[in-house]
Amino acid sequence: MTTTPSVLFVCVKNGGKSQMAAGLMRAAAHGRVEVHSAGTAPGGSLNALSVQSLLEAGVDIREESPKPIDPQLLRSVDLIVTLGREAHIEPVGGVRIINWDTDEPSERGIDGIERMRLVRDDIAARVQQLLTELDLPNG
Repeated sequence: MTTTPSVLFVCVKNGGKSQMAAGLMRAAAHGRVEVHSAGTAPGGSLNALSVQSLLEAGVDIREESPKPIDPQLLRSVDLIVTLGREAHIEPVGGVRIINWDTDEPSERGIDGIERMRLVRDDIAARVQQLLTELDLPNG
């Protein structure tokens, strides 16, 4: 008997990177992972370029919205993944927390949709690696 692993992706505003990671994980895991996303200080809307870059990859997150962290969810997931350098989560008993220090193309002068495509591709590669680490049965 196996239990579906659960992952919570967290960034500050929950409008870009954590939403992208959740959307990419849902698409790649095909129901084999329970996926959540939240923000430490949620914004008011999704980042339009994040949405566009995922649509280009066949992933639609347009129905999502930024959410605060649910303390009960925080304690019930198997893994918390923070994205970027700004989102911080206090340790939660029994829950593994990892950080993905994601690519930041703007530091190299790359902005707009080109920046977001690079961010998307970095997160997508990390999602694939995480799926491998979770060692899920093929579904």
